[in-house]
Amino acid sequence: MNDKLIPDHHDSVMQRIERDLLDSYDEELEMEVDDERLAGNDFDPLAPAQSAEHGLARQAYFRELLRLQGELVKLQDWVQHHRKKVVILFEGRDAAGKGGVIKRITQRLNPRVCRVAALPAPNDRERTQWYFQRYVAHLPAGGEIVLFDRSWYNRAGVERVMGFCSDDEYEEFFRSVPEFEKMLVRSGIVLLKYWFSITDDEQHLRFLGRIHDPLKQWKLSPMDFESRRRWEAYTKAKETMLERTHIPEAPWWVVQAVDKKRARLNCIAHLLDQFAYEEIPHPSIVLPARARNPDYIRHPVPAEMIVPERY
Repeated sequence: MNDKLIPDHHDSVMQRIERDLLDSYDEELEMEVDDERLAGNDFDPLAPAQSAEHGLARQAYFRELLRLQGELVKLQDWVQHHRKKVVILFEGRDAAGKGGVIKRITQRLNPRVCRVAALPAPNDRERTQWYFQRYVAHLPAGGEIVLFDRSWYNRAGVERVMGFCSDDEYEEFFRSVPEFEKMLVRSGIVLLKYWFSITDDEQHLRFLGRIHDPLKQWKLSPMDFESRRRWEAYTKAKETMLERTHIPEAPWWVVQAVDKKRARLNCIAHLLDQFAYEEIPHPSIVLPARARNPDYIRHPVPAEMIVPERY
């Protein structure tokens, strides 16, 4: 897709951008939607979301997402109860939807059990360390799940394409990473690796959406535009990475991510299928009666400390 897309198909592109903006704002609505509001309707969660059916499809998506998130809570309890250690890597091109699925996975989980590691570029000191050293510090202890929003595979992707590593460092990475991941698995860590796959045209449209969305313009950086220009180099790097690091102990799983909502549901459902978890019984919870002291007097809060009620 070239830059002529905007003048030649301006209306359709703007409609697509508006739909994507609406989808992005659904992220906040998802926290308010519950099973009761969606109960009683037999919608297909993967039905096309168009025109008058769009609202129904969104409700069906919410219902299926909530069901999967309920299963994630059971998985979390199982991981914590059995002191399992879980690492999940999310890789893909810029705007592929990694952050969106990570947000849906963590949305209803305990941050003390499930946390996200999104490391910035290495500083001068970290560049002198063993390459995997800064990632090791974020690995889980028993009863924890760690989601890596990009990972040690930066070396096989952005560092390779942008020239941030030497040829020797690149080759050493491919010699080391299978052994590194085998060690993780032998130590008892469950390691899952997901690649989110989108098309050239889809990335182009998502970047346009970010340009037109004031709430997402911060996501754009000069690196994003350079990665866009080097699409083919990233494709070659990705193909090499998958070929050389797809090992039985830690295989790659490719998520078709052109449709963001389908990608979220498919990834979460697949993730859950990788564990033979079961629901952990919990003792009944009884709320204790509040202690009451007849001498207790509640003092009024000074008016100047009250947040104005504008809404």
